[in-house]
Amino acid sequence: MNGAVFVDTNVFVYARDASEKHKQAAAMAWIERLWREQRGRTSMQVLSEYYVTVTRKLKPGLSRDDAWDDIGSLSAFRSRATDLELLTAAHEVERRHQLSWWDALIVAAAQLQNCSLLLTEDLHDGAVIGGLAVMNPFTSKVKEEQPAYGVAPKSNPRHRRPGRPVRR
Repeated sequence: MNGAVFVDTNVFVYARDASEKHKQAAAMAWIERLWREQRGRTSMQVLSEYYVTVTRKLKPGLSRDDAWDDIGSLSAFRSRATDLELLTAAHEVERRHQLSWWDALIVAAAQLQNCSLLLTEDLHDGAVIGGLAVMNPFTSKVKEEQPAYGVAPKSNPRHRRPGRPVRR
């Protein structure tokens, strides 16, 4: 896997959700790999959504202190701040790709961090949005990730390359 990988809220939440064993295992595998390779990225929006979800919606939920400790750890994923540059980029993504505002913020944050892959279950698996590949981490295993570009087969040209003639 090459390049930075943006992690959406649902991946972090499922890593804490014991009621979804399959998704929990997949989320934890992705997080551990990205942590080890130091290529994970996220945004302040994602961290905010995570905090609200694990303290108010997850059953059983986390305490506020435990959720805050998680935020401290997850901020190592180089969290993109919400600023005018991000809002402007999100507006363009929303307009061009007809995404919801919240999804456009996620895509724009990933693009501004030069991510090649967005892990989320909220967008169409396999979509490419402005050069950013979308992957549902719960339908693909970590080892199944495909590179953005494959190696082209080596051609067998009929003619020699231009340049000086070869002396024999």
